[in-house]
Amino acid sequence: MADIPPKLPPKLIDAGAHRRYRARASAGFAGVNYLKMAAVARLVDRLEGMKGGFALALDVGAHHGELGRAAIASGKVAKMVSLEPAPPMAAMIPSGLNPLVMDYDAAQFFPNMFDAVVSGFALHWVDDFAGLLVRMRGWLRADGLLLVALAGGASFAGLRACLTEAESRVVKGLSPRVLPMGDVRDLGALLGRAGFALPVADRDCITITWQDPFAMMRELRLMGEGNALAGRVKHFTRREILLEAAALYQQRFGTSDGRVSAEIELITLTAWAPAPHQQQPLKRGSATHHLGDFL
Repeated sequence: MADIPPKLPPKLIDAGAHRRYRARASAGFAGVNYLKMAAVARLVDRLEGMKGGFALALDVGAHHGELGRAAIASGKVAKMVSLEPAPPMAAMIPSGLNPLVMDYDAAQFFPNMFDAVVSGFALHWVDDFAGLLVRMRGWLRADGLLLVALAGGASFAGLRACLTEAESRVVKGLSPRVLPMGDVRDLGALLGRAGFALPVADRDCITITWQDPFAMMRELRLMGEGNALAGRVKHFTRREILLEAAALYQQRFGTSDGRVSAEIELITLTAWAPAPHQQQPLKRGSATHHLGDFL
């Protein structure tokens, strides 16, 4: 009797749709890249605080190469390889940043190839983030740096809730619209499971305002952040749903000057490929002082 192949888990992200959305966004992305630049600022700030530099780094989800340019300008990175899934977006990356067109989940490199792997505001669209972390760990040399900023689960929570409620009211049902994004504790735990040393995960939030909910949704599309869930309904959202969602959002998240606001959570992950000389945690029970002595 022939062996039955193991059943693969269902795909969460439609990589082809995500690639198309980024391709459509490529020409105008520089005009709406403020979330990308917020992630870049946080990552470069951490790079500048580190001792030494990195000869060869990989930027995963490079957009127009914003992070690569800033990392090299900081003096901390000598050479960058820029991985971008959408060919038209990759075409906007300067040739000096070595653009490479490849989907996140298909990316493969030689073991121990890079001194650093970085990413700014892209990896919330990875289908298998835990698996990608394991592969990134393999691409890094000993004591190589992983430095990633991505959207956390609190991002645009109000918009997602209003779209869900509006669809439930209008069509008495729900379709997949909400991208499940991790929280800071879960993402930090994944670093340890992937074999990284000295993992650190932290979060901060940015509040941005728009003229109205439609302006916010329009800019998300212009960023290439459209709904690329594999199980999404593949037709235009009904006008009644959008109007109802916009009314709900204006009511709940309107500002005193008539605009609307949204909170975007940025989670920054920092970790290192293990190396013999790194600091190690002490063994459990090896302490020589009791915490109560200091409290």
